[in-house]
Amino acid sequence: MPYARRLGLFAFACLVSLAAALGAARANPMLLVDMDNLDVLYAQEAGQPWHPASLTKMMTAYVVFEEIAKGTVTLDTPVILSAKALKQAPSRSGLPVGSAMSLKDALYVMIVKSANDTAMAIAETVGGSEAGFVAKMNDVAARMGLTASHFNNPNGLHDPGQYMSARDLAVLALYIRQSFPQYLPMFGTEVVQVGKARLESQNELLTKFSGTTGMKTGFVCASGLNMVATVERNGRRLLAIVLGGSSARERNERAAELVLKGLSGSMQPSGQTVLNLANNPGAAPVDMRANICGKGSQDYVKAQEAAFPMGLKGQPTYLTDTVVPNTYVATDLGRMAVGVVLPRPRPAHVPMFAAPTTTEAALDGGLRPGVPVAGGDIPVPRTRPVF
Repeated sequence: MPYARRLGLFAFACLVSLAAALGAARANPMLLVDMDNLDVLYAQEAGQPWHPASLTKMMTAYVVFEEIAKGTVTLDTPVILSAKALKQAPSRSGLPVGSAMSLKDALYVMIVKSANDTAMAIAETVGGSEAGFVAKMNDVAARMGLTASHFNNPNGLHDPGQYMSARDLAVLALYIRQSFPQYLPMFGTEVVQVGKARLESQNELLTKFSGTTGMKTGFVCASGLNMVATVERNGRRLLAIVLGGSSARERNERAAELVLKGLSGSMQPSGQTVLNLANNPGAAPVDMRANICGKGSQDYVKAQEAAFPMGLKGQPTYLTDTVVPNTYVATDLGRMAVGVVLPRPRPAHVPMFAAPTTTEAALDGGLRPGVPVAGGDIPVPRTRPVF
């Protein structure tokens, strides 16, 4: 066979192999929203139900914020780690059974460390039981119009019946920012110090992507690596969601890329807002376990790397900034007996945060783009729950 022909066949074989690898790469849900007007700048599979993993804890936090607003608990209410809480799979707080923290400290540990034991302890404290708390989660989801969301636990450990869409996650993030801006520092904190333990966030954008203000990351085998990120630069406020990443690198770099394209204007409004973005509630949630943790995971990761090499060794990266991490110091209150009678909540407790409370305009039952609220002119959906 002539050399030129052999070379041509070899090149063709390489192209076929590369095409096969790229064909294995999956286009997972991604969403970019302008938080100033709710415009969708980019959407890919945004209505597809997905296992949220620890992004679940955003809803857990929202339920707690509502209960604080109602006066059923306060930030000082003690949260005690029960035996059930300690049986939750990692990540965990590292504290032993019977340990107590204030609800405020527990929220920081849950959000920053993504501690599953702490999420369960919070649910038991605020809801009376896991089931009682989960009922509150699903009630909030219904009131928010999260039609592609359902919850069976408060921490995001895998359950086939627990799912959210990227669209629903965006709506939830907007509710948190609009209704409870005083708690946003929790989502922008990188480190929680508990005694000698240093509990760190997995949100790399907080320390390597300037302007990042939060919010949450998550991972289980069935979900891949998920992220909700909020960024404020040059007077713009953008919300990026990436679900099903094959690695933390891919998840972080894709989120940063979405934001940069939104800031540069290369991603323009699609004509939809996040409110009228369609969900697909009848679809089964995608299970990524085989690709992320199964025998074929190495091939899948290689395909994803070939399709999106940003951040790999020798490749450019979007995460080039150096940002001083925000640190919060929590207090271990020691051991308490599970079942201890909790103190009655103070009727007029004011959370100890720098940001003011939400204005009356934001609580009128019709949350609208352009209504000034505490923490900025942040729009939120009209489907605001009344409480």
